Amino acid sequence: MRFFLRSRQFKIILAIFCVVVIATLSFVIVGNHMSPQTDLASTISTPIKSFFAGISNTVSDFFDSFNSGNELNLENAALRAEIDSLRQKIADYDEAIKQNEFYKDYLDIKDENPDFSFTDATLIARDSDDPYGGFTINKGSTSNISKYDPVITNSGIVGYVTEVGLTSSKVTTILNPELTLGALDNRTSDSGVVTGSLPLAQKGYCRFANLSRSCTVAVGDYVVTSGEGIFPEGLLIGSVDNIGIDDSNNSIYAEIKPFAQLDEIRSVMVITSFDGQGGINVEGGK
Repeated sequence: MRFFLRSRQFKIILAIFCVVVIATLSFVIVGNHMSPQTDLASTISTPIKSFFAGISNTVSDFFDSFNSGNELNLENAALRAEIDSLRQKIADYDEAIKQNEFYKDYLDIKDENPDFSFTDATLIARDSDDPYGGFTINKGSTSNISKYDPVITNSGIVGYVTEVGLTSSKVTTILNPELTLGALDNRTSDSGVVTGSLPLAQKGYCRFANLSRSCTVAVGDYVVTSGEGIFPEGLLIGSVDNIGIDDSNNSIYAEIKPFAQLDEIRSVMVITSFDGQGGINVEGGK
């Protein structure tokens, strides 16, 4: 409204309004002093009065419309604010449900593994320079997190902690070839190692390698941790998608799709302790 009052359009409307007022007053005064029998004056003044009356009504209608428009704008703004508030409440409700499900799933894992100690964490940054999907979480040493601690979701393994600060930590994912972990086919107990490569990481896969030529691994099998290394036994890794032969060492390998959707992760759990942790050194150990 303040900007409209300063605009050129408002000044023009105001000038017209003033002319209308002055003209109307003039004709009223003149009309009052004219004799009713003065036909010529009446003939001249009547259409002019009608003309200015029309302009006056138009200006009045404009201001009424303008005021009504302002009221509608205020009502619309209030409705939009109310809608935004309701949307936020719905989003908060959905987030609360997800968090409850998140913790329920980990309570189930805890029940199955009473020796596990967890610290929940939230992803706060992704490393855009890391083709293997590394990221940073909002917990560090003040939350009892240490280097090489396993990082999981309710779906399966994500990776492990590689750098620890006071209140944040960096996580390397299982797509990274720097990470190698002992693994088993959950159906056949065939053993191998899971590691990554750049071509596989580009499609979100990793490799279940060094399998015996006599293994019976099949597409669709689940791959879990064997307990050798920094990860506890029995954690889900992924499912076998296809199988091939490694010509370099004449062994079988399988490409596996991780159960944890790494590009969709928002919250994780860090396993800060478990029975047998630290039994095998990795890059110097814990």
